[in-house]
Amino acid sequence: MYSRFGLTLVVNHACNLRCSYCYTGEKLGRPLPPAVGRKAIDRALQSLAPGGMLDLAFFGGEPLIEAELILELAAYAATRAASREISLTFSLTTNGAVDSPAAWRVLMLPDLQLAVSADGLPSVHDRHRVTIDGRPTSPTVLATLARLVNAGREFRVVMVVRPDTVSALVAGMEFLHERGVRRFDPSLDLWTVWSRPDRDRLAAAVAQAADFWVEHLPECGVSWFDEKAARLAGVPLGETARCGFGAGEIAITPAGNLYPCERLVGADEPHNPLRLAGTVFHGEHFCAAEPGRGNQAAECGPCVLKSQCSTHCRCSNYVRTGDPSRPDGLLCLWDQACYRETVRALQSRSLVVR
Repeated sequence: MYSRFGLTLVVNHACNLRCSYCYTGEKLGRPLPPAVGRKAIDRALQSLAPGGMLDLAFFGGEPLIEAELILELAAYAATRAASREISLTFSLTTNGAVDSPAAWRVLMLPDLQLAVSADGLPSVHDRHRVTIDGRPTSPTVLATLARLVNAGREFRVVMVVRPDTVSALVAGMEFLHERGVRRFDPSLDLWTVWSRPDRDRLAAAVAQAADFWVEHLPECGVSWFDEKAARLAGVPLGETARCGFGAGEIAITPAGNLYPCERLVGADEPHNPLRLAGTVFHGEHFCAAEPGRGNQAAECGPCVLKSQCSTHCRCSNYVRTGDPSRPDGLLCLWDQACYRETVRALQSRSLVVR
């Protein structure tokens, strides 16, 4: 039994956008049947020890296309969790381009950890994030962000960082900060090729982002540096179900299939090598999986930063190397740069680093 479990429900493969860097596969109109969602929630709750916590995430496609379904399943999960004295949190990442009344009710759910995808400057955002017919989406997304800010809703912005946009990262953060954004989660595009010059630009962008971060502390957070700073200060980090990779974390597709991480589902093709055995209806809990191995790369053994390393995400490792236990040079360069620039930025402000 787990003390904390992460369940992701892929509520639809469909999406109202056609982002050029999307990794979720063909945009099929295949919504999650409510019975599949309820069964997944029941099995996740059965996997938890009394007093445990369920982290319930909704994923797509664009999840808010299924806003009514999300509201139904969130209410079901809350009732079932309360009956078993299980704590419950919700999370969702949206493209910010669905503005139905039901979608807004989802965004206002209590205990929802909300993320909105926005790539910064409108010219950068619209380079890759367009509608089905190729129209720009930045005006709609900026309107959604403004509405959330005006409502006092806490949220974070996920900014996809690619070789062609990395140099504009900090300008985009400054642009969004001026519009009320206070939590930034830059996310490397792991599905593309990063050349040596690209990696040099990434290292420079990390340094610039660290300067932005420390300048705006404590009102702002940037995920690349927040955890590093906490570790350096000896602050205990809360338990998380990420990255269980099938043990303590599981993703369920509309077909009822099981995956170790939602980022590896794609269009849920029959030949997907990451699909786990069985379906959501085969079993009463999710406790059978063995934990995957962490970083086992021999070359990482002597690294002085190993205890501070963030390259333990098995999904990211698999995307980059085909081996969940082995990161590649891009991930190592990024992680080392984040550690180095966290220390430098804090020392530049005479903040104590342990």
